[in-house]
Amino acid sequence: MKLGIVGLPNVGKSTLFNALTAAGAEAANYPFATIDPNVGMVKVPDERLDKLSEISNSQRIVNASIEFFDIAGLVKGASKGEGLGNQFLANIREVDAIVHVVRCFDDENIIHVDGSVNPLRDIENINLELIFSDLEQIEKRLSKVEKQIKGDKKLKPEFDLLKKLLQILESNQSARNLELSEEEEILIRNYALLSLKPVIYVANVSEDDISNNPLSNKYVKEVSDFAKSHGDEMVVISAEIESQIQSLPDDEKELFLEELGLDSSGLDKLIKSSYKLLGLISYLTTGEMESRAWTIKKGTKAPQAAGKIHTDIERGFIKADIISYDDLIVCGSMAKARDKGLIRSEGKEYIMKDGDVVNFKFNV
Repeated sequence: MKLGIVGLPNVGKSTLFNALTAAGAEAANYPFATIDPNVGMVKVPDERLDKLSEISNSQRIVNASIEFFDIAGLVKGASKGEGLGNQFLANIREVDAIVHVVRCFDDENIIHVDGSVNPLRDIENINLELIFSDLEQIEKRLSKVEKQIKGDKKLKPEFDLLKKLLQILESNQSARNLELSEEEEILIRNYALLSLKPVIYVANVSEDDISNNPLSNKYVKEVSDFAKSHGDEMVVISAEIESQIQSLPDDEKELFLEELGLDSSGLDKLIKSSYKLLGLISYLTTGEMESRAWTIKKGTKAPQAAGKIHTDIERGFIKADIISYDDLIVCGSMAKARDKGLIRSEGKEYIMKDGDVVNFKFNV
């Protein structure tokens, strides 16, 4: 999974990126501290793998992972070349979702590029830049298709889609607001439109606010209401607190969270929101070599899930021997689970469930 982090300068993007990835991206109190996009990999926490590793005496644990892209802070007019321009938007066209960091704290020592803290204005400015960037791309493609369609009538469906996209983008609405046919949904994937991507809003708050009821912060309430009205996700994070958490040894992190009155870190919340937003689940494999989590879309059938491991397994799929994680933990071993008849064989039409522990049988 790939997530692109966007936001205005000085909203805490790079501080959050540093905390999430421990990649050491520069976080400075001046606009455009991030020039080249920073990229970092984050392991998806999954306590189930630790238990499976104990049962199988695995040599290693392999978590699912998320790739974060942190691009330069955008400003109003970025799509027309203001600030660092929209050159960096191309770096997030291939991400699965956008993480939009919004400043929800007052601090006179930290410059706001527009002079004041106003989350809804900031959100609108960034969203418009994404729309304008898409509009520029669609205009170029439409101009090309208009010339080619005279000699190739097969381009008519794409031409019609481009006209619809042009109309909605010109009205300053995102591409997600467009109702599409199945054929159009397939065609539109070719454009990797930024305003088509699902969004997770990260309300970046102060240390005091993260310890109290975040929704008592008027800025957070505004972002929460906006996200709900657009079908998006929102998480409340203090980038500074996340930095402190990630600097601690693992055995001290939980204690630190307890002292703050938090049940999980911002990273955990962000990952859960990402999986929910994108409709993702994890199935598990375990053995002496390794215990591993594999990320798939909800509704994925067994052969296609097997293809995540290797295309040969999908091509030669015979069956999947499956037990639920909870059942396996209660039994304590695969042998006992087999004796109790809890390992079942599923065929090509089986739809995978989160927490399925699987052994695929195949023949190439």
